[in-house]
Amino acid sequence: MHEWALAEGILATAEQIAEQEDLESISEVTIRVGELQQVEPPILRFALKQLRGGKLKDAKFRILKAKSTLKCRVCTTTWQYSSKKIDKATAEAIHFVPEVAHSFVKCPKCGSPDFEIASGRGVWLEDLKGAKAN
Repeated sequence: MHEWALAEGILATAEQIAEQEDLESISEVTIRVGELQQVEPPILRFALKQLRGGKLKDAKFRILKAKSTLKCRVCTTTWQYSSKKIDKATAEAIHFVPEVAHSFVKCPKCGSPDFEIASGRGVWLEDLKGAKAN
């Protein structure tokens, strides 16, 4: 359950930013999670709520999805990954092990399975809202 480790990192980073920005408290944290990042947002949200404290004790968490863009290494075509174009079991396999996408997803232009994930991986803090210290 790497969501708990991610939650710890997110909270620590938010606390650091709060210190740098002289925030007394943080009311909202917006997090963006790559579509192919192997993160279950409900588990991440639960972990964040369970682990929060200090300046984040009353914070609300918004978790947004970052779409994935794929780029063919053969013809350089780029396209958006869509789990709706494949069956549910395959989409689930790709969610847990994104590298298997090469077995199921092909370039829409040339049909090659040789592509890179150009965007849609990673977890980052997109925004913090809070109150300044007096």
